[in-house]
Amino acid sequence: MSHSLTASSPTASGPPARAKAKAKPPEKPPWVKAPKLFWCSVFLGLIVLLALLGPLLGPDPNAIYPDIPVAPPWPLAGNVMGHWFGTDDLGRDLLSRTAVGARISLLIGLATAVVAVMIGTLYGTVSALCEGKTDTLMMRIIDIIYSLPSLMIVILFSVFLGRGLISLVLALSLFSWPDTARIIRGQILSLKREEFVEAFHSIGGQTPMLIWKHFIPNTLGLIILTATITVPRAILTESTLSFIGLGVEPPLSSWGTLAGEGWQLVRVAPHMLFFPAIFIFSTMIALNLLGDSLREYFDPKKGR
Repeated sequence: MSHSLTASSPTASGPPARAKAKAKPPEKPPWVKAPKLFWCSVFLGLIVLLALLGPLLGPDPNAIYPDIPVAPPWPLAGNVMGHWFGTDDLGRDLLSRTAVGARISLLIGLATAVVAVMIGTLYGTVSALCEGKTDTLMMRIIDIIYSLPSLMIVILFSVFLGRGLISLVLALSLFSWPDTARIIRGQILSLKREEFVEAFHSIGGQTPMLIWKHFIPNTLGLIILTATITVPRAILTESTLSFIGLGVEPPLSSWGTLAGEGWQLVRVAPHMLFFPAIFIFSTMIALNLLGDSLREYFDPKKGR
Protein backbone atom coordinates (compact mmCIF):
# COMPACT_ATOMS: atom_id res chain seq x y z
CA MET A 1 0.00 0.00 0.00
CA SER A 2 1.64 3.19 -1.14
CA HIS A 3 1.35 6.56 0.46
CA SER A 4 1.79 9.88 -1.29
CA LEU A 5 4.77 11.89 0.03
CA THR A 6 3.52 15.13 -1.37
CA ALA A 7 0.70 15.39 1.14
CA SER A 8 3.02 15.34 4.16
CA SER A 9 5.91 17.39 2.85
CA PRO A 10 5.80 21.18 2.34
CA THR A 11 5.61 22.26 -1.24
CA ALA A 12 8.07 24.67 -2.78
CA SER A 13 5.34 27.26 -3.14
CA GLY A 14 4.10 26.97 0.47
CA PRO A 15 4.82 29.40 3.37
CA PRO A 16 8.40 29.50 4.75
CA ALA A 17 9.16 27.35 7.77
CA ARG A 18 10.24 30.35 9.90
CA ALA A 19 8.33 33.61 9.84
CA LYS A 20 10.37 36.64 9.05
CA ALA A 21 11.04 38.94 12.01
CA LYS A 22 9.30 42.27 11.83
CA ALA A 23 11.53 45.08 10.71
CA LYS A 24 12.65 47.26 13.62
CA PRO A 25 11.37 50.84 13.28
CA PRO A 26 14.11 53.38 12.60
CA GLU A 27 15.49 55.25 15.60
CA LYS A 28 14.04 58.71 15.92
CA PRO A 29 16.54 61.58 15.78
CA PRO A 30 17.04 63.46 19.09
CA TRP A 31 15.26 66.60 17.85
CA VAL A 32 12.14 64.44 17.29
CA LYS A 33 12.47 62.14 20.29
CA ALA A 34 13.07 64.92 22.83
CA PRO A 35 12.79 68.24 20.98
CA LYS A 36 12.69 70.51 24.03
CA LEU A 37 15.74 68.88 25.60
CA PHE A 38 17.64 68.91 22.31
CA TRP A 39 16.99 72.51 21.28
CA CYS A 40 17.59 73.89 24.77
CA SER A 41 20.91 72.06 24.85
CA VAL A 42 21.82 73.45 21.42
CA PHE A 43 20.97 77.00 22.47
CA LEU A 44 22.94 76.75 25.72
CA GLY A 45 25.84 75.29 23.76
CA LEU A 46 25.80 78.39 21.55
CA ILE A 47 25.83 80.60 24.65
CA VAL A 48 28.89 78.71 25.91
CA LEU A 49 30.56 79.15 22.52
CA LEU A 50 29.83 82.88 22.68
CA ALA A 51 31.44 83.02 26.11
CA LEU A 52 34.52 81.17 24.88
CA LEU A 53 34.93 82.60 21.39
CA GLY A 54 33.00 85.87 21.53
CA PRO A 55 36.00 88.11 22.27
CA LEU A 56 37.64 86.73 19.12
CA LEU A 57 34.76 88.07 17.02
CA GLY A 58 35.34 91.67 17.99
CA PRO A 59 37.94 94.08 19.38
CA ASP A 60 39.45 93.93 22.84
CA PRO A 61 36.56 94.34 25.34
CA ASN A 62 38.64 96.87 27.33
CA ALA A 63 39.80 98.87 24.31
CA ILE A 64 38.34 102.39 24.31
CA TYR A 65 37.35 104.16 21.09
CA PRO A 66 36.51 107.71 22.22
CA ASP A 67 35.53 108.79 18.70
CA ILE A 68 32.57 106.34 18.50
CA PRO A 69 30.76 106.35 21.88
CA VAL A 70 27.29 104.74 22.06
CA ALA A 71 27.51 103.69 18.39
CA PRO A 72 24.37 101.71 17.41
CA PRO A 73 24.50 98.03 16.33
CA TRP A 74 26.02 97.16 12.97
CA PRO A 75 22.89 97.36 10.74
CA LEU A 76 22.27 100.92 11.98
CA ALA A 77 25.86 101.97 12.45
CA GLY A 78 26.52 103.37 9.00
CA ASN A 79 30.26 103.86 8.62
CA VAL A 80 31.09 102.34 12.05
CA MET A 81 32.13 98.82 11.05
CA GLY A 82 33.32 95.89 13.17
CA HIS A 83 31.07 96.56 16.20
CA TRP A 84 28.19 94.12 15.71
CA PHE A 85 26.38 95.05 18.94
CA GLY A 86 27.52 98.69 18.86
CA THR A 87 29.60 100.37 21.55
CA ASP A 88 29.00 101.65 25.07
CA ASP A 89 29.38 105.17 26.44
CA LEU A 90 33.20 104.86 26.45
CA GLY A 91 33.37 103.39 22.97
CA ARG A 92 34.06 99.81 24.09
CA ASP A 93 32.79 97.00 21.86
CA LEU A 94 29.54 95.66 23.27
CA LEU A 95 29.75 92.22 21.64
CA SER A 96 33.10 91.52 23.30
CA ARG A 97 31.83 92.83 26.64
CA THR A 98 28.67 90.70 26.36
CA ALA A 99 30.80 87.61 25.69
CA VAL A 100 33.01 88.35 28.70
CA GLY A 101 29.85 88.97 30.74
CA ALA A 102 28.59 85.54 29.67
CA ARG A 103 31.76 83.99 31.09
CA ILE A 104 31.26 85.64 34.47
CA SER A 105 27.52 84.95 34.68
CA LEU A 106 27.83 81.31 33.62
CA LEU A 107 30.83 80.77 35.88
CA ILE A 108 28.95 82.12 38.90
CA GLY A 109 25.87 80.05 38.05
CA LEU A 110 27.78 76.80 37.56
CA ALA A 111 30.05 77.31 40.59
CA THR A 112 27.05 78.07 42.79
CA ALA A 113 25.28 74.94 41.52
CA VAL A 114 28.31 72.74 42.22
CA VAL A 115 28.76 74.06 45.77
CA ALA A 116 25.03 73.95 46.53
CA VAL A 117 24.62 70.42 45.16
CA MET A 118 27.61 69.13 47.13
CA ILE A 119 26.40 70.65 50.41
CA GLY A 120 22.76 69.73 49.82
CA THR A 121 23.53 66.13 48.82
CA LEU A 122 25.71 65.57 51.88
CA TYR A 123 23.24 67.26 54.23
CA GLY A 124 20.21 65.43 52.82
CA THR A 125 21.98 62.06 52.91
CA VAL A 126 23.04 62.47 56.55
CA SER A 127 19.56 63.62 57.52
CA ALA A 128 17.88 60.63 55.82
CA LEU A 129 20.29 58.11 57.32
CA CYS A 130 20.04 59.49 60.87
CA GLU A 131 16.24 59.87 61.00
CA GLY A 132 14.61 60.45 64.39
CA LYS A 133 15.38 63.61 66.35
CA THR A 134 18.52 64.35 64.33
CA ASP A 135 16.55 64.34 61.09
CA THR A 136 13.87 66.56 62.62
CA LEU A 137 16.46 69.05 63.89
CA MET A 138 18.23 69.19 60.52
CA MET A 139 14.95 69.83 58.72
CA ARG A 140 14.07 72.62 61.17
CA ILE A 141 17.39 74.29 60.32
CA ILE A 142 16.38 74.24 56.66
CA ASP A 143 13.01 75.76 57.58
CA ILE A 144 14.83 78.60 59.38
CA ILE A 145 16.96 79.24 56.29
CA TYR A 146 13.83 79.34 54.14
CA SER A 147 12.28 81.93 56.45
CA LEU A 148 15.18 84.38 56.01
CA PRO A 149 15.04 87.11 53.35
CA SER A 150 17.53 85.54 50.97
CA LEU A 151 18.32 88.60 48.84
CA MET A 152 18.97 90.79 51.87
CA ILE A 153 21.27 88.19 53.44
CA VAL A 154 23.18 87.79 50.15
CA ILE A 155 23.61 91.57 50.00
CA LEU A 156 24.95 91.61 53.59
CA PHE A 157 27.38 88.80 52.75
CA SER A 158 28.58 90.74 49.70
CA VAL A 159 29.13 93.81 51.84
CA PHE A 160 31.05 92.03 54.60
CA LEU A 161 32.98 89.53 52.45
CA GLY A 162 33.61 91.84 49.51
CA ARG A 163 32.42 91.68 45.93
CA GLY A 164 34.82 89.03 44.66
CA LEU A 165 33.72 85.95 42.74
CA ILE A 166 34.41 83.55 45.62
CA SER A 167 32.46 85.56 48.20
CA LEU A 168 29.57 85.97 45.74
CA VAL A 169 29.43 82.23 45.02
CA LEU A 170 29.49 81.42 48.75
CA ALA A 171 26.72 83.93 49.44
CA LEU A 172 24.55 82.54 46.64
CA SER A 173 25.22 78.93 47.69
CA LEU A 174 24.04 79.70 51.23
CA PHE A 175 20.42 79.83 50.07
CA SER A 176 20.65 77.34 47.20
CA TRP A 177 21.56 74.08 48.93
CA PRO A 178 18.38 73.54 51.05
CA ASP A 179 16.31 72.64 47.95
CA THR A 180 18.83 69.94 47.02
CA ALA A 181 18.94 68.67 50.60
CA ARG A 182 15.16 68.23 50.77
CA ILE A 183 14.98 66.42 47.42
CA ILE A 184 17.90 64.08 48.15
CA ARG A 185 16.59 63.33 51.64
CA GLY A 186 13.20 62.30 50.27
CA GLN A 187 14.77 60.09 47.62
CA ILE A 188 17.07 58.30 50.08
CA LEU A 189 14.22 57.76 52.55
CA SER A 190 12.35 56.08 49.71
CA LEU A 191 15.38 53.96 48.74
CA LYS A 192 15.91 52.81 52.34
CA ARG A 193 12.61 50.92 52.15
CA GLU A 194 13.74 48.89 49.15
CA GLU A 195 14.63 45.22 49.56
CA PHE A 196 18.14 45.61 48.16
CA VAL A 197 19.13 47.70 51.20
CA GLU A 198 18.18 44.92 53.60
CA ALA A 199 19.94 42.37 51.37
CA PHE A 200 23.07 44.54 51.25
CA HIS A 201 23.21 44.75 55.06
CA SER A 202 22.53 41.03 55.41
CA ILE A 203 25.77 40.19 53.57
CA GLY A 204 27.78 42.50 55.80
CA GLY A 205 27.74 45.61 53.62
CA GLN A 206 28.71 48.87 55.30
CA THR A 207 26.77 52.12 55.04
CA PRO A 208 29.50 54.11 53.19
CA MET A 209 29.64 51.42 50.50
CA LEU A 210 25.84 51.37 50.33
CA ILE A 211 25.83 55.13 49.71
CA TRP A 212 28.56 54.91 47.06
CA LYS A 213 27.25 51.87 45.16
CA HIS A 214 23.49 52.30 45.42
CA PHE A 215 22.27 55.62 46.80
CA ILE A 216 24.40 57.94 44.65
CA PRO A 217 23.67 56.15 41.33
CA ASN A 218 19.95 56.12 42.14
CA THR A 219 19.91 59.83 43.01
CA LEU A 220 22.18 61.01 40.17
CA GLY A 221 19.23 62.05 38.03
CA LEU A 222 17.83 64.21 40.82
CA ILE A 223 21.26 65.72 41.48
CA ILE A 224 21.54 66.77 37.82
CA LEU A 225 17.99 68.11 37.92
CA THR A 226 18.58 70.25 41.01
CA ALA A 227 21.77 71.60 39.45
CA THR A 228 19.88 72.77 36.35
CA ILE A 229 17.37 74.50 38.63
CA THR A 230 20.09 76.16 40.73
CA VAL A 231 22.06 77.64 37.80
CA PRO A 232 19.34 80.02 36.50
CA ARG A 233 18.46 81.15 40.02
CA ALA A 234 22.09 81.98 40.75
CA ILE A 235 22.52 83.84 37.44
CA LEU A 236 19.33 85.83 38.00
CA THR A 237 20.29 86.74 41.60
CA GLU A 238 23.79 87.74 40.55
CA SER A 239 22.37 89.83 37.70
CA THR A 240 20.08 91.58 40.18
CA LEU A 241 23.00 92.35 42.51
CA SER A 242 25.17 93.58 39.64
CA PHE A 243 22.30 95.68 38.30
CA ILE A 244 22.13 97.61 41.57
CA GLY A 245 25.92 97.83 41.84
CA LEU A 246 26.56 95.07 44.41
CA GLY A 247 27.78 92.34 42.07
CA VAL A 248 31.26 91.67 40.75
CA GLU A 249 33.83 94.45 40.96
CA PRO A 250 35.38 96.15 37.92
CA PRO A 251 37.16 95.36 35.69
CA LEU A 252 35.02 92.21 35.76
CA SER A 253 31.58 92.61 34.27
CA SER A 254 28.61 90.26 34.10
CA TRP A 255 25.36 90.51 32.17
CA GLY A 256 23.82 92.25 35.18
CA THR A 257 26.61 94.82 35.22
CA LEU A 258 26.08 95.56 31.53
CA ALA A 259 22.32 95.81 32.03
CA GLY A 260 22.84 98.26 34.90
CA GLU A 261 25.08 100.43 32.75
CA GLY A 262 22.61 100.27 29.89
CA TRP A 263 19.69 101.26 32.13
CA GLN A 264 21.41 104.54 32.98
CA LEU A 265 21.61 105.40 29.25
CA VAL A 266 18.48 103.66 28.03
CA ARG A 267 17.13 106.80 26.33
CA VAL A 268 20.40 107.62 24.57
CA ALA A 269 21.62 104.07 23.78
CA PRO A 270 18.86 101.47 24.25
CA HIS A 271 21.04 98.79 22.65
CA MET A 272 23.28 98.87 25.73
CA LEU A 273 20.38 97.50 27.77
CA PHE A 274 18.78 95.36 25.06
CA PHE A 275 21.59 92.89 24.38
CA PRO A 276 22.53 91.90 27.97
CA ALA A 277 18.84 91.82 28.94
CA ILE A 278 17.89 89.56 26.03
CA PHE A 279 20.76 87.20 26.88
CA ILE A 280 19.68 87.02 30.53
CA PHE A 281 16.05 86.41 29.53
CA SER A 282 16.75 83.78 26.88
CA THR A 283 19.27 81.92 29.04
CA MET A 284 16.81 81.80 31.95
CA ILE A 285 14.10 80.41 29.66
CA ALA A 286 16.44 77.81 28.15
CA LEU A 287 17.75 76.63 31.54
CA ASN A 288 14.26 76.34 33.00
CA LEU A 289 13.01 74.43 29.97
CA LEU A 290 16.06 72.19 30.23
CA GLY A 291 15.21 71.50 33.87
CA ASP A 292 11.62 70.63 32.91
CA SER A 293 12.89 68.31 30.15
CA LEU A 294 15.26 66.54 32.53
CA ARG A 295 12.46 66.19 35.08
CA GLU A 296 10.37 64.42 32.46
CA TYR A 297 13.33 62.32 31.34
CA PHE A 298 14.16 61.09 34.84
CA ASP A 299 10.51 60.60 35.84
CA PRO A 300 10.20 56.96 37.00
CA LYS A 301 6.61 56.85 35.73
CA LYS A 302 7.98 57.14 32.20
CA GLY A 303 9.67 53.79 32.60
CA ARG A 304 13.05 54.96 31.31
